Amino acid sequence: MESQDGTIALTGQIGLIWKQTKAPLLVPFLKVMVVVCLAMSVMLFVERVYMGIVIVFLKLLGRKPEKMYKWEAIKDDVELGNSAYPMVLIQIPMYNEKEVYQLSIGAACGLSWPADRIIIQVLDDSTDRAIKSMVEQECKRWASKGINIKYEIRDNRNGYKAGALKEGMKHSYVKQCDYVAIFDADFQPEPDFLYRTIPFLINNPEIALVQARWKF
Repeated sequence: MESQDGTIALTGQIGLIWKQTKAPLLVPFLKVMVVVCLAMSVMLFVERVYMGIVIVFLKLLGRKPEKMYKWEAIKDDVELGNSAYPMVLIQIPMYNEKEVYQLSIGAACGLSWPADRIIIQVLDDSTDRAIKSMVEQECKRWASKGINIKYEIRDNRNGYKAGALKEGMKHSYVKQCDYVAIFDADFQPEPDFLYRTIPFLINNPEIALVQARWKF
C-alpha cells in the first residue's frame, strides 16, 4: 500500500509541476510560432504580388526571343538534301519510369526532323529488371520502325541522371552530332520542337543553350 501511495503522490506532484510550468513555457512558444507563421504568410503574399507584377511587365513590355535574337527557319536544299539539317542527339535519362517511359520515348521518336539526322539516346538507370526490360523492348519496337534509337545502360548510378547524361556523351556515335537536346523521362515535346529551337543556335553563335518552357 505504501508503494502504491508513493506512486500516486509522485504522479500528483508531477501533475502539479506541469500545471504550474506549462503556461509560462507553452504560451510564449505558441506566441512566437504564431508570429513566425504570420511573417511567412506575409512573405508569400509579397512574393506572389511581386511575381504578378513582373509577369505583367514582361507580357506588356518584354521582347520575344524571336525579336531579341536572329531566327531563320531551316530551308530545304536540293543539292545538300538532309545534310542541310544539323545532326541532333536526343538524350532521355530514365530511372524506373514505368508510368511515362512509353510517352517520352514516343514523343522523342515523333519529332519532326529528318530520320537520318537525329539519334535518340535512352539512358536507362532502372534498378527494376522488369521495367528495364520494358524500356529496352520499347526501344527495339521503335528501332524496327526505322528510328535511330540507342538503348544505353551502365553498371553504376554515379551522378544519378546527370551522371547518365555525361556517360552517354562518351559513345562514339555522339561525335557526329552537332547539337544535343535533353528531355527528362516525363517530357513530351511537340513534334516541331527542333524546328523552333535549333535555328536559335545556328543563327546565333554566341548562344550555347536554349531553355524551352516547361508545361505541365
